Amino acid sequence: MQLFSAQLVIAGLRRSNHVRLWASSRHGYSSQVEYKPIRSVLVANRGEIAIRVFRACTELGIRSVAIYSEQDKMHMHRQKADESYLVGKGLAPVEAYLNIPEIIRVCKENDVDAVHPGYGFLSERSDFAQSVIDAGLRFIGPSPKVVQQMGDKVAARQAAIAAGVPIVPGTDGPVTTKEEALEFCQKHGLPVIFKAAYGGGGRGMRVVRKMSEVEDNFMRASSEAKAAFGNGAMFIEKFIERPRHIEVQLLGDKAGNVVHLYERDCSVQRRHQKVVEIAPAPRLPIEVRDKMTEYAVRLARHVGYENAGTVEFLADESGNFYFIEVNARLQVEHTVTEEITGIDLVQSQIRVAEGMTLPELGYTQENIKPQGYAIQCRVTTEDPANDFQPNTGRLEVFRSGEGMGIRLDSASAYAGAIISPYYDSLLVKVISHASDLQASASKMNRALREFRIRGVKTNIPFLLNVLENQKFLNGVLDTYFIDEHPQLFRFAKSKNRAQKLLNYLGEVLVNGPTTPLATKLKPAEVDPHVPQLPLVTEPPRGLKQILQEQGPIGFAKAVRAQKNLLLMDTTFRDAHQSLLATRVRTHDLLKISPFVAHKFSNLYSLENWGGATFDVALRFLHECPWERLEEMRKQIPNIPFQMLLRGANAVGYTNYPDNVVFKFCELSVQCGMDIFRVFDSLNYLPNLILGMEAAGNAGGVVEAAISYTGDVSDQKKTKYDLKYYTNLADELVKAGTHVLCIKDMAGLLKPQAARYVSYFVMKHMLMYFTIFVAYSSRRYVTSIQISPYIFTHMIPLAQESLRCWHARKLEQMWWMWR
Repeated sequence: MQLFSAQLVIAGLRRSNHVRLWASSRHGYSSQVEYKPIRSVLVANRGEIAIRVFRACTELGIRSVAIYSEQDKMHMHRQKADESYLVGKGLAPVEAYLNIPEIIRVCKENDVDAVHPGYGFLSERSDFAQSVIDAGLRFIGPSPKVVQQMGDKVAARQAAIAAGVPIVPGTDGPVTTKEEALEFCQKHGLPVIFKAAYGGGGRGMRVVRKMSEVEDNFMRASSEAKAAFGNGAMFIEKFIERPRHIEVQLLGDKAGNVVHLYERDCSVQRRHQKVVEIAPAPRLPIEVRDKMTEYAVRLARHVGYENAGTVEFLADESGNFYFIEVNARLQVEHTVTEEITGIDLVQSQIRVAEGMTLPELGYTQENIKPQGYAIQCRVTTEDPANDFQPNTGRLEVFRSGEGMGIRLDSASAYAGAIISPYYDSLLVKVISHASDLQASASKMNRALREFRIRGVKTNIPFLLNVLENQKFLNGVLDTYFIDEHPQLFRFAKSKNRAQKLLNYLGEVLVNGPTTPLATKLKPAEVDPHVPQLPLVTEPPRGLKQILQEQGPIGFAKAVRAQKNLLLMDTTFRDAHQSLLATRVRTHDLLKISPFVAHKFSNLYSLENWGGATFDVALRFLHECPWERLEEMRKQIPNIPFQMLLRGANAVGYTNYPDNVVFKFCELSVQCGMDIFRVFDSLNYLPNLILGMEAAGNAGGVVEAAISYTGDVSDQKKTKYDLKYYTNLADELVKAGTHVLCIKDMAGLLKPQAARYVSYFVMKHMLMYFTIFVAYSSRRYVTSIQISPYIFTHMIPLAQESLRCWHARKLEQMWWMWR
């Protein structure tokens, strides 16, 4: 009832512009507390924590604002916010999220009220908190002074001593040299632990048990700390053997009220990185819990802490515990505390930042009671069988485990998501909640077994081994748990039967079965008849000779000077690509080549290469495409050869380095290629121009293609209008094309639209022009000097083009037919 009443109070305050003040001056808290509703929140973070805050904002009716780096432009957290803005253009992936001036600029330009730092990145940077406040915004977290004090391990340690909180013996200040480290170790003895003075998360942390290893470990830890936090100063303290890592969740307001939300056990760690978290801590004596939470609240009040934070302790087997540090932010494992207390920590952070007090929210210590046990497992894209090396790639399959008592917090967990190497490897946080530890572990085990993730490796097999360990199930934990259980790293190999079966079916459907068929019928033995040739030694002279003598420009002039109908034969490539999946062998092509050379010497060109030819020859026919080109050139020396070049992709299915494309075109010309039809399906000029330059530099005839889309005959459709095509044609002509092609790949070009495109491009450019029309197994090309092909599979357009040619509507034309 008290929580319900608090919700009514909040709703009433949000609807009004009422401002109320409290007087308070204890422990550094503000003497005046003003309530002011927050209308919009920018999250200076990415991934699952950003989405977690966005969801809280949505539930509170607050506008959410995301920032994203260039590498995160397709990331899910950008899609989950009401608005999103690019930051750090041109910067490294991590640096983009550390660009304080740009983040502040985005806030001020887009009417943002408050900033939530999430965890990691800028969350523990006091200069960021101060910059937010200086910009007239609200920082959803502790005050900059407290962030600075708690972020400095030495200052935090001094505050703990002043508050009467037990501490581990350690250095009084940051240590910067290996000589100071050695002196401390000699004075206080070993073992000791080195920790980064200005950061956390396990980075820059080393345990030293031998005096001979002190100097080397100090230098390594300092170097790691400097790389992660910009400062290599270290804090040294006595190392507690076999400790438990217990942390207390706190929540404070601006009026000086502080409550604890009980503790979490984070002892299951690997290399000081938390793997599994439990709330509340199992097998922790009640008297120890009460003392620990009391000390945590006392420290928070002493430093004037407000908003959410965590006080971390090390507890030994004798019931003693020692202060480690304060995390002045929300933590990754806050979820388990939310599950056992029913309190939304992120919403509470926002409400406190607005000026609400804990009593108004219904959060008094006597009202906060833990219910059951919650476990969080961090599913990461790391390979536990390979020393937990990060794994990147595309999620081919993703199916999650769900059900009663299971919560999932994620950002990139869906089929098709790209796991990049730039950021943390966390894929999804899985949280289970049940009445006791064993029941919660059982739910978690079941949920993780329901996961199906393919495309990248994950640590799920390792997590399952942890969940089935008897010591874990009984709550007998310390920070040596993983190190002392090598059986956790024994994994059963995944059978992955479903994906293997699908891959096999796909292979059979595309390439045919590789096993004998259930039939005695044999393939037909057909020996095609090849017409006899006249008894002449050389085929007649053709356009190939003109190209050899006069070059590409002279060739283009000679073609434009033709008065008669010219034909192009694409049987040697596009016909058997469309009808027979490009499976006709070089052996069969060469058998008919001499006849073609003698009987079709007046062809404009012979399209016999490029497109899928290269790929199929290598992968399926197991023959050399270069040898095909060379052998055909020997048999057909008089007809120009033509190929399809996919711009910067050459004849492949990915973008290649520029020098590869240039060398490919050079070798193609050397082996006999003449005309290069260059296209890019998105009309991306850099890709087109690269292919054109490569073909032109190699000495080939350049035929640039414009991919047609839209409908120029419909004046209501203005995105792809005649101006778009004429401008694009201008650019291609400037780039040096000899022939211009309009390629209708999707059959969208209507006859009326074809007439518009032909007429206006010709009129605009004052040059001759080629229309390429295809349907069924025939292909026509209409030309008026330089050339857009209009390439289509629409029979009405082909008929319209024929009618135009007969009527001479487009002035002088020549036709190519296959």
